[in-house]
Amino acid sequence: MSDESTTPHPPWLELALSELRQQRDALQAEISELTGRRDQLQQELGGSFAGQSDAIARRVKGFQDYLVGALQDLAVAAEQMELVVQPLVVQPSPLDLTASQATGGTAEPSAPVAAAGLFSNDEALIRERLAAFQGQPDFYADPWKLRRSLEPGGAALLDDWFLSQGGRGAQPSSGSRNRNALTAAAAIAILGELYGDRFQTLVLAGMPERLGEWRRGLQDCLGLTREDFGPSSGIVLFERADALIERADRLEERGELPFIVVDAAEPAVEIPILQFPLWLAFAGTPTELALEDDLL
Repeated sequence: MSDESTTPHPPWLELALSELRQQRDALQAEISELTGRRDQLQQELGGSFAGQSDAIARRVKGFQDYLVGALQDLAVAAEQMELVVQPLVVQPSPLDLTASQATGGTAEPSAPVAAAGLFSNDEALIRERLAAFQGQPDFYADPWKLRRSLEPGGAALLDDWFLSQGGRGAQPSSGSRNRNALTAAAAIAILGELYGDRFQTLVLAGMPERLGEWRRGLQDCLGLTREDFGPSSGIVLFERADALIERADRLEERGELPFIVVDAAEPAVEIPILQFPLWLAFAGTPTELALEDDLL
């Protein structure tokens, strides 16, 4: 595996870093200009009449207050830059692992990773359900229970997502929106056992046709009806990330848990989504993304 310092940043991270650097440069330029104004004011103060001293002192005080605010803004921008860069060293990207396997690369066996995050105490239940999902499908299961068989690849993906990533991370797409919907449905079934009605699934896919595929796939896999998709139901579909983020914020304010699913055709995961405790982003394969481009 290549050194972390040479690992290319994802596009969304490059954009965030670029914006922060622009803010920093603008603040530094403004501070330089204000410093020049301060020196000019001090010269005026030295050569002014006594009757003008109070007015100039007020101007100097106003400049000092403004300069302090500018420095505080620069400090906040620097802290945000550090927070954005930090996740790069947490663990390897699933896409890097997939690429290594595709080129015939072999990885040395590693020790089992302990369950992380929200699911550190639920490892036995999660693995039991993932094993059961790979058996015969239960076409007559109750609504919100998985009615289809989960492929081994989907089970391995969810094992890693639940127990290694702690329910927060990107995973490689299966190459089909229907199979991704099946994987997400299995996650929803498990989350339903763990959290009951205290969570809501929010799906982001930027086109109505894609959202239609997600609705049909989840409806089939979980035995749902159209009434189960809507603002007051268990699953809400979104074309825009800002609307999804607003909904997730409202859920958290009510003490509920949003589970965010990002379609493989989305070009990047919006940074505000990363703050939520449960999100699963499918990273599209080159073939899958090329096919989506052809359909546009």
